[in-house]
Amino acid sequence: MKILGLLRHAKSDWDDTSQRDFDRGLNARGRKGAVLIGQHIRDHGVRWDKVLASPAVRVKLTLEGALPEVSPIYDQRLYLASFDTIVETIEAHAGTGDGEAKAILISGHNPGLQDVLLELVAPAKENALFKEAVVKFPTAAYAVLECDIAHWSELKRYCAELVYFARPRDLDPALGPEG
Repeated sequence: MKILGLLRHAKSDWDDTSQRDFDRGLNARGRKGAVLIGQHIRDHGVRWDKVLASPAVRVKLTLEGALPEVSPIYDQRLYLASFDTIVETIEAHAGTGDGEAKAILISGHNPGLQDVLLELVAPAKENALFKEAVVKFPTAAYAVLECDIAHWSELKRYCAELVYFARPRDLDPALGPEG
């Protein structure tokens, strides 16, 4: 059994429309959401052997606010990555033998992270959490999948079950959708 975590970057700052997408930071709600979800991730109790992340500024700032104690591996391939690229990146960094990671957290972007859920969760294991997460995997959302595999090289469609899902708005209603 392997554990795969997904953490989408927090709410990004769109104030400077001349800024490249890669360079956008977080707005005030994003900074607050990152800290809140980070505390929740620590309280949830999964010990992440590796944290793999997009090097985009908004992802870096999310991790600095959420999990300042971790040392992520930033991989350019995770910037706006597809499902296939996310899987390839996991395999590239997972390690082998006794050094193979048991639990990996990926921090990045949609639609790739939501696609991971759609591709990995077996139809027979779709549950209420899955139904919530596929409707919308919002900024700073955190999900945990249990993957029925012995090695990350076996990660493929329908090998997982979504066992945990949390959004900042679940922890603080003020961080819910603006409207």
